[in-house]
Amino acid sequence: MDDGKPAEPGAKWWSRPTPGSAAQPEPPVEDAVPDPQTPAPAPASGEAPAPGEAPAPGDAPDAVAVPVAAEPPTSPEAHDTARRAGQPLHEPDPYGTPPYGGPGPWAPAPPVQRPTPAHGTPVPPPYAGTNGAGISVAPDHTATRTFPPPAPPQHPQEAPHAPSPHPQEAAHAPAPQWQSYDPWGAPRQPLVTQPGPPLPDGRRKNRRGALLIGALLLALVAGGIGGGIGAYIERNGGLTSIELPQDERDGGGRAPDSVAGIAASALPSVVTLHVSGATEAGTGTGFVLDDRGHILTNNHVVAPAGSSGEITVTFSGGETATAEVVGKDSGYDLAVVKVSGVSGLKPLPLGNSDNVRVGDPVVAIGAPFDLSNTVTSGIISAKDRPITAGGEKGDGSDVSYVNALQTDAPINPGNSGGPLVDTDAHVIGINSAIRAADSSSAGEGGQAGSIGLGFAIPINQGKQVAEELINTGKATHPVIGVTLDMKYNGDGAKVGGSKQGSSPVTAGGPADKAGIEADDVITEVDGKRVHSGEELIVKIRSHRPGDRLELTVTRGGKDLSITLTLGSATGT
Repeated sequence: MDDGKPAEPGAKWWSRPTPGSAAQPEPPVEDAVPDPQTPAPAPASGEAPAPGEAPAPGDAPDAVAVPVAAEPPTSPEAHDTARRAGQPLHEPDPYGTPPYGGPGPWAPAPPVQRPTPAHGTPVPPPYAGTNGAGISVAPDHTATRTFPPPAPPQHPQEAPHAPSPHPQEAAHAPAPQWQSYDPWGAPRQPLVTQPGPPLPDGRRKNRRGALLIGALLLALVAGGIGGGIGAYIERNGGLTSIELPQDERDGGGRAPDSVAGIAASALPSVVTLHVSGATEAGTGTGFVLDDRGHILTNNHVVAPAGSSGEITVTFSGGETATAEVVGKDSGYDLAVVKVSGVSGLKPLPLGNSDNVRVGDPVVAIGAPFDLSNTVTSGIISAKDRPITAGGEKGDGSDVSYVNALQTDAPINPGNSGGPLVDTDAHVIGINSAIRAADSSSAGEGGQAGSIGLGFAIPINQGKQVAEELINTGKATHPVIGVTLDMKYNGDGAKVGGSKQGSSPVTAGGPADKAGIEADDVITEVDGKRVHSGEELIVKIRSHRPGDRLELTVTRGGKDLSITLTLGSATGT
């Protein structure tokens, strides 16, 4: 490739002689033709061989021939000869500044791509340098100094002849390093990193062992960290999962008079009853009276069994047993059943309902809607509430009259027959009735829930009836021996009017003996006001046969005081 340089060798633009050097005359053209019989004289040091001439043995391997120009000619002919020889046409720089003076002490040129040298252009030998790994290498002495290979000898008239340098000019010639500088070249340094020579076996083994130990330590550390993270995730459910604080302290026991303490004490004595008969079935609650298996409940709970039905008792622990009816009474709405073959029964202690005060805390236990072991709490809302329940038969034989305890503890269908206990876990009442918000829906076959109006039979009355049912199978009712006008709308309980052939007062009964007559209105019992016939019955049934009562009777607009001893009648 032609890069613009002259094809024949000539002086380079920076190869300028120093001042004071004498010009050498151009030798004759015929002297440039070498004689094959005559050995060529060895060129001076730093002198390049002519084209087609091999370098002399003893030349410095890194020396590059640089023609040295003579002084500028003074005559026109000499000037023309110097111009043809490539000598500079101006005076040298007195300060020696390159490129017109001597070479300066600057660093080698930056790396550039070496272009293809022109034909006949001397190629400098490679600089001594490093192999990229920092290790010095010697230059290649076998490299050819010219490119392309020497051409065949030319005609004597055509062979160029470089002027031989003057000894004085040779003394001022540039240093070998400057002479070997090639502006188109670059230091022999690779553009990419090359691997260096192999390390000694000992160093390689030590490095390999160190790498192996480091890898093992890294694996151990990574394994330990990974195991710790895995254990944390397994224990806590993930790195980002939320764990809420929680009190881990043991709750311990509860105070005996707390709801929890009361429930824990009373629940083992409460049972759930499942009753099935020929035409109907029901669920209720009861509680253990003694260790012989007697259980107290409501009459309306066991009524669906009839005479051939089945009653199953389920205890709080889940054990079940079959029960049979010992006795029942519709007037008091109480019944006693008994289980056989059951041991370890825990009777529930009975309290005294006469000592109850309004506002006392109470706990109701039962199986509302067959949800056994349900506990609710409340207070005593009122005492001596006269209520009547039943009456589904229409003849009044199933109507019960209760002088009840009122409570706001939630009571629902299924709680019937369950205990109402005080803070000592003693029974003070038998849960029997509720006041529904929508009575019409209950009458149509629906079941209404609690609205906070629950009623319980006082345990004092329940105890007397239970004892009679256990001992005799029947309960006795206290009576005064009169027929009441239940349609009377005035204040008080009115004795019925006389009819032809009959009297509202039973002959020889307690009322007859006390002097009560037809159409009398009883307004008080033992000093407590009576507002209706139902209320009079409830107050009488709260006593026992043989008890003495102080009655206030209004007759003809006058109030009379009458003392009456209660009689007895067998219940149904």
